[in-house]
Amino acid sequence: MLVGSNAQAAKPLKVFILAGQSNMEGHARVETFDYIGDDPATVPLLKQMRDADGKPRVCDHVWISYFTGSDDHNGEGFGKLTAGYGSRQKPDQDGGQIGPEFTFGLTMDKALEEPVLIIKTAWGGKSLYYDFRSPSAGVYQRTPQDIEKDRNPEAGSGHYYQLMIEHVRHVLGDIKRVCPAYDERAGFQLSGFVWLQGWNDMVSRDVYPIPKKDDKTPRYANYSLWLADFIRDARKDLQAPHMPFVIGVMGVDGAKPNENIAAFREAMAAPAALPEFQGNVVAVPTAPFWDEPLAAIQAKYDQVRQMGFLLKTKDKHSPNADGSMSEDQQREYLKRFEAQLISPAEAALRKRGASNLGFHYLGCAKTFALMGKAFAEATLQFMNDESKRP
Repeated sequence: MLVGSNAQAAKPLKVFILAGQSNMEGHARVETFDYIGDDPATVPLLKQMRDADGKPRVCDHVWISYFTGSDDHNGEGFGKLTAGYGSRQKPDQDGGQIGPEFTFGLTMDKALEEPVLIIKTAWGGKSLYYDFRSPSAGVYQRTPQDIEKDRNPEAGSGHYYQLMIEHVRHVLGDIKRVCPAYDERAGFQLSGFVWLQGWNDMVSRDVYPIPKKDDKTPRYANYSLWLADFIRDARKDLQAPHMPFVIGVMGVDGAKPNENIAAFREAMAAPAALPEFQGNVVAVPTAPFWDEPLAAIQAKYDQVRQMGFLLKTKDKHSPNADGSMSEDQQREYLKRFEAQLISPAEAALRKRGASNLGFHYLGCAKTFALMGKAFAEATLQFMNDESKRP
């Protein structure tokens, strides 16, 4: 592991890197915190997330640097860890949302009782095959669809991987700027890396074509190869050859994933089984944290949305197949359809617990809180195992 110079008897600062796309950004609004308290099993977690006055806790011993933004404007937000370091419209301003970082930090704070630094880099809509492509994977090669559509994206291959590495180095070059409690005499230690990404790869039929019936190669086999490259390269570029690595395995659709999600989960988890990664890489499933009651209600809202689209067509299955409905009549039909399908109690529960769509884990703070806790516990297990080695 990479340790800062002049390390002495005092413990080095534990530094953790969190990276990925929109779900690492985090789209769970703070307003959904109350839902966590509806389940007796997660009441203690909610208490950990809030101060005595009911506001999101501000960690006294955990600091965060969060680098995010858009293609034309990236920036950093930093300070003591609290809620609001989820997805942000403006990188340096509280976005009112959380990702896994909040309870990851809270769990570390409770377990370590010493200063902790989280460096988070995350952007929505980014792939491993292109945006986070690491050097060992080579430059992205255009697919037939790229050629057909005259897309020439090679120049941006691995751009977000490089941004991630550059930002980590930037923070480590002046840690005290972000973490005033940093003791330069003790140095620092890269103690873990958490990766939560995947949606853009899973839905790409260009890069991961659906196999033909006689092709036994797993559809997402290349994702496994590229993720293994990513792990090796991140360790090399950050000079941390044994840095523990946690793979957050996609959990959308919970215990009943469709064929593609199930196949993608296997591909995500596969690198953890490689001999070279035994004892230093772990795949943590997030499917157990998928909220089934909220998902069932969301499925009904999806039906309402689909009906809205159908009403605007002359499809034979549309109630407006002959096109005779006015816009007002369509709205009235849709209103009745929704009222028959979704009860007031279901609507209230969704408002209490969800703040986004399925591919963002419904924007459910309970889900993101459980994920962050699980990622921290997996990382702590690595650290505990290492401390026991002679």
